[in-house]
Amino acid sequence: MAQAEIGIFGGSGFYTFLDDVEEVWVETPYGPPSDRVALAQVAGRRVAFLPRHGKDHRLPPHRINYRANLWAMKELGVTRVIGPCAAGSLQAHIRPGDLVVTDQFVNRTWGREDTFYEGPVVTHLSAADPYCPELRSLAVAAAKEVGFRTHDGGTVVVIQGPRFSTRAESREYQAHGWSVINMTQYPEVILARELGMCYVNLALITDYDAGLEGHPEVAPVSHQDVLRVFQENTDRLRELLKRLIAAMPQERGCSCGQALETARA
Repeated sequence: MAQAEIGIFGGSGFYTFLDDVEEVWVETPYGPPSDRVALAQVAGRRVAFLPRHGKDHRLPPHRINYRANLWAMKELGVTRVIGPCAAGSLQAHIRPGDLVVTDQFVNRTWGREDTFYEGPVVTHLSAADPYCPELRSLAVAAAKEVGFRTHDGGTVVVIQGPRFSTRAESREYQAHGWSVINMTQYPEVILARELGMCYVNLALITDYDAGLEGHPEVAPVSHQDVLRVFQENTDRLRELLKRLIAAMPQERGCSCGQALETARA
């Protein structure tokens, strides 16, 4: 019997969400996940929470075992995944404290294990629209309800980390028109899609990356800034998650669960 239907990956500064939890360790064919998974009830739904960096923040973005984390969620019965994360803004109109519900990503990472399908059956997954449209619309509505200045859509560029960008790199990303920058969205979102799970990203803006082109008064990001802004918005993010979970229909109204049907000959 499934132990959860909705999964949440916690990001920097957001290691606890559920109350009255049961913690379980999930073995996977891909090694250990980041930590134990906490199981609890939220709005009458069974929810699994896993801190993607580990509870003690011991795992930098490039060392997270993304395949194990997603497989653990699948083993527990999860069909929908919420991925809140800290992110930097690349555009002046997206301010610290805003929330972006991204709809596209650009991958600038390397060396990460980013597929479950190594052969012998060749699998070409469509990633044209990697985020679940049903969950995105629900998330935008919930974010506005709790008072976030919300951006419906945006491209997140995912960098390798753990360092932040140089000014030249940040100027490049801004020039492309990309919205936000993060270190963990890839391959997390695409692995969820490979397993037929819905995925929605809630990018909480904590900074302006390496400053902002044309705005010399904006200082480059520091890790302390990221944690401070994230912690300032933790209560509101908790309420957003509760409302989003409560708003999810029992049956999925999207095609995420059929993603593999056109991926193989």
